[in-house]
Amino acid sequence: MKISKKLIATGLLCLIFAVGFAQEDDEDTGGSVIQTLTPSKLIGKGQFDIKWFNNLYTQTESTFSDGTEPRQTFFTSTLEGYTGVGENRRVNLGLILEFRSNVIADRSALDVFSFDGERGTARSGFTSIAPSVKFVPFENVNNFSVQSSFFIPLVDNEVEDGVFLDQNGFIWQNRFFYDYTLPGDKFQLFTEINSEFNFGDEADSFANNSLRLTPGVFFSYFPSSKFTVLALAQHSQLIDLGNDFSQDFTALGGGAKYQLTDELNIEALYTNFVRGNDTGLGETFNIGLRAVF
Repeated sequence: MKISKKLIATGLLCLIFAVGFAQEDDEDTGGSVIQTLTPSKLIGKGQFDIKWFNNLYTQTESTFSDGTEPRQTFFTSTLEGYTGVGENRRVNLGLILEFRSNVIADRSALDVFSFDGERGTARSGFTSIAPSVKFVPFENVNNFSVQSSFFIPLVDNEVEDGVFLDQNGFIWQNRFFYDYTLPGDKFQLFTEINSEFNFGDEADSFANNSLRLTPGVFFSYFPSSKFTVLALAQHSQLIDLGNDFSQDFTALGGGAKYQLTDELNIEALYTNFVRGNDTGLGETFNIGLRAVF
């Protein structure tokens, strides 16, 4: 029996909602990691911040044709680890590792977890590694930070037997984070601008010699300090810097986060690509775990 991916995602979100509201009476008035340690905030010396985030993007439509197309699904699993240095919570050092599994030719979206490498329909493997630094540029503005990472490709060929795996090029990524908690601690606004400069031999990657800018806005409501629901909007623009390819898309979505323990939280997100140019028009299902200790 086939289980709809939408049913799985809906069930997961409902479970998180139910647990979150059930725990409202146990609210920690001092706040939790999901409320006080947003991506804008840095950890202190000797602390560790580890996040495992999984993104499944699947599409049967694109701007390249009319109507439905054979399904394509792209799964990305990202492991990030940071530790604090210095005494003032202004610098964190870390490493990012990415693993991908992609399937095409109308295979089921859940086939990305088969890792079978079937020729002409599937590929998987570790695709990039990145040293990374997070820092607070202004001493008196601790809710604004920058994450700068340099991604080194681990793939030899971007496409093999018609199956795309990942970009075969270097990426210098800079993410700018800012958050603001409204009076009363029930609502929070988080914003991000992600910039990615792609460079390398144009023959190796479709994206080399381009700049991608992705602003995003996330609005969260906290029924309790341990639980939040959120809505999000993101736009991505790939700007041609000499490779004769540009692209853009806009995605809308929402999700929830729950603080499982003092150190560990879980999040689930859904987004839908509502428009775009030279892009797929699919949807993403995301789940992540974050531990701060």
